[in-house]
Amino acid sequence: MKQYVFDQLREEDHDLLHEFLDNNAEKTVFDDVFRLPLPEALYTDVQKEHKDCWPFYFAVNLSQTTINFELLIRSKNVLRCSCIRYADRAQRDYILDYADRMLEDLKMKI
Repeated sequence: MKQYVFDQLREEDHDLLHEFLDNNAEKTVFDDVFRLPLPEALYTDVQKEHKDCWPFYFAVNLSQTTINFELLIRSKNVLRCSCIRYADRAQRDYILDYADRMLEDLKMKI
């Protein structure tokens, strides 16, 4: 799995990140796994055509010592389809920028 990972989180980092994600991301059945929507403007041509698969998102996994941003763009409605794929350059840049901006806004030094 391709991911953007920050490790060696401190306990207070984990708590701060969890609170942020609780307030800014969609929760899943797993306490430390969140969904963040991918803006429609960043959908690939194939993803734009597959309206039944909309919306698309990327997952964020938080553990006690790491946070990782998955680079796999997933559909909220289907598990397997040709539109589910690793992020293209624009999507990847969005995910990395989101992660970096989140840490900056939370004033975390990692």
